[in-house]
Amino acid sequence: MIPPLHFHNSATRQREPFVPIDPGHVRMYVCGPTVYDLAHLGNARPNVVFDVLARLLRRRYPRVTYARNITDLDDKIMARAAETGHSIAEITAGTTADFHADMASLNILPPDVEPRATDSIADMVTLIGRLVEGGHAYAADGHVLFSVASFPEYGRLSGRDPDELLAGARVDVAPYKRDPGDFVLWKPSTDAMPGWDSPWGRGRPGWHIECSAMSWRHLGEEFDIHGGGQDLIFPHHENELAQSRCAFPHSHFARMWLHNGMLLVNGEKMSKSLGNFLTVRDILRLGPWAGEAFRLVLLRTHYRAALDYSEERLHEAKAELDSFYALLARALPVPAADDDTVRDMVEWALEPLADDLNTPLAIARLQDLRTLENALSVGGSPTVVLDRAARGWKPHPGQAAAAMREVAEVLGILNSDAVAWRRGGEGNDAAIEAAIQARLAARARRDWAEADRIRDDLTAKGVVLEDTKNGTTWRRA
Repeated sequence: MIPPLHFHNSATRQREPFVPIDPGHVRMYVCGPTVYDLAHLGNARPNVVFDVLARLLRRRYPRVTYARNITDLDDKIMARAAETGHSIAEITAGTTADFHADMASLNILPPDVEPRATDSIADMVTLIGRLVEGGHAYAADGHVLFSVASFPEYGRLSGRDPDELLAGARVDVAPYKRDPGDFVLWKPSTDAMPGWDSPWGRGRPGWHIECSAMSWRHLGEEFDIHGGGQDLIFPHHENELAQSRCAFPHSHFARMWLHNGMLLVNGEKMSKSLGNFLTVRDILRLGPWAGEAFRLVLLRTHYRAALDYSEERLHEAKAELDSFYALLARALPVPAADDDTVRDMVEWALEPLADDLNTPLAIARLQDLRTLENALSVGGSPTVVLDRAARGWKPHPGQAAAAMREVAEVLGILNSDAVAWRRGGEGNDAAIEAAIQARLAARARRDWAEADRIRDDLTAKGVVLEDTKNGTTWRRA
């Protein structure tokens, strides 16, 4: 049994036990994309992190609702529409489809609920109305603004002092604000802009109120986990927390906050001016293996730490996957009678995820299972691995490989067919098989020169032959 779950709560800056509000139904909200452009590598990281968390929670609890929103209403979207000449609907539909395709390429499962901002306007208007009635928001010059001074705990999530926040506000503060730190809940729209009727006139919502409304609608006034990138802590999550707590005074909003660290590229923050701005599509163009390899790159660094991506690390991850798949391609099936042993191996390998989602250690234990299976397959006794596990296992060939597959399912890797992975998923397989049969025929008639010629020709084409007692197999170099 995986031990009790503990996570680092950004709100308290401490590692805490995870105690769900309702053990029968765990609820998690993660900020999703603003759909105006392709997803970049930094966008991919939280989606992989919280995909693993959702998979882990589903192993422990009978019901999990994972909500991840789509922001399809934003000034950036309007700017992109004006720039390209396409309608806002065309921009958001196309970019949303691209996002879904890119996330699928990283083996990220769809969330249980994916609300869109434009479908949630009525809930946003309701929340804003509650804030105005409660004295936490005010209308001014066609806008509705949240009064930061009305919430004494403002700044606690991000660890910032409210007075310092106000003092550090931008100089060009809108004249209709009572305080520089007050933020927009509703703003007016011109006839050329998207807009909806409201008690404060035709307009559209501010960004922060969108997530508060969508999480409220689909998860309730209070839920278990709110996740996102570290860059969202302030102002987005700080503002979300303030307006939701004020709209529902008896609620904690999110019980636990989890944030992933930044993603760098070759040691620097991604920037188009530096030429290191990469999208998920840029990675996928490197080959059919690249999506899974990139996911492994992300998992090899703890989610709260900064991650430095490089193409060298991507190829290192591919080599690691090659090793896993090489074992799985030759592993024996496991009889049902061996389920208890396999289950114990799985729980041992997944234990690190219970300790603040320690994916690097879980991968290290996955490597130990690979070492164990390799030793068992040649009749060895891997005492180092057995001592490290200290479980008293007496496994036979196939068991560690079966455990590997189940552990990898939680991590979201090794989901490809092992033989297809090793063959690269491309090229004329029929022609390669025909060449192998021709080589076997040459060897049968002891025509070694012809057999060597065929092998050399395949090698030049990037095909590696492996002769075993069970026949000849092949893979791409």
